[in-house]
Amino acid sequence: MNRLEVLSPDGVPEVRAGDDLVDLFLTAIDGEVEVADGDVVVVTSKVVSKAEGRVRSGDRDGALAAETARVVARRGPTTIVRTRHGFTMAAAGIDASNVELGSIVLLPLDPDASARALRATLRERTGRNVGVIVTDTAGRAWREGQTDMAVGAAGLLVAEEYAGRTDPHGNPLAVTAPAVADEIAGAAELAQGKLAGRPFALVRGRADLVLPAGEDGPGAVALVRAEGGDLFGFGAREAVVRALAGDPADRRPFGAPASADELADALRLVTGADVRLEDGGLRVAVPHSGAWPGAVAALAFAHGWVVGDNQDPNVAHLLPPGP
Repeated sequence: MNRLEVLSPDGVPEVRAGDDLVDLFLTAIDGEVEVADGDVVVVTSKVVSKAEGRVRSGDRDGALAAETARVVARRGPTTIVRTRHGFTMAAAGIDASNVELGSIVLLPLDPDASARALRATLRERTGRNVGVIVTDTAGRAWREGQTDMAVGAAGLLVAEEYAGRTDPHGNPLAVTAPAVADEIAGAAELAQGKLAGRPFALVRGRADLVLPAGEDGPGAVALVRAEGGDLFGFGAREAVVRALAGDPADRRPFGAPASADELADALRLVTGADVRLEDGGLRVAVPHSGAWPGAVAALAFAHGWVVGDNQDPNVAHLLPPGP
């Protein structure tokens, strides 16, 4: 039988800039449970940010630009962005809840560094080797509601690697890699709640994920897909706009260049063009000049190709990107 315990203490006071989070945590659990080797201590990013002085006066809109690497999508009042950390989140994770009216809380500057500092201090004061996760709440593109995820981690395997193993039926596992740090974050949130004033949790039962003392591991940043590594670098509407605009800075979010066959199929579907492979590129003869250059150029850009020099208004030469 496998058992997972999640304990979240009551009685944590309002956190202010400069507060000692480890002291607050140990005081809250005193008399209830003792920290043990292999435990995972979970801390919300909200209190980490408060302790680190990341509270600001104002509203989300006023702080959004400085916390944004680029906009992924907009729908009415909601803006989804990629943050400086690499997270894709609504309003860059800026929070106006559980904070004084007229104030907002920004994400920690470096959540992994925050987790490492907390882990080291817990080791110093308790003599125990634990993992630490800093969490925040995020939505999911294809599901309603939100769940907590790891934005910072230390001393923990953040993902289990099953590729190369086989299941009990003998089937090979190719890409299975449970994001266990996110799973622990979600389990902790069930005990913490959103309005109960319980920013800490202690998770017991997965000591196998905790790294030896002195090894902090890759951190939660290891769970962030590289720019262009996901299939949805822009929202649906935004992808159309960015492809038509053709800003070179937007090439990376569209991902790796497509094959010649994939681009050729898209060109035929959209423009009805005669597309042929020619000299390592594509020769595109568009039957209606109105479809060129806009549609062909936009398709080439979105697929990672470039438009070569051309003298004929009805013929385009598309080239794969250089090395």
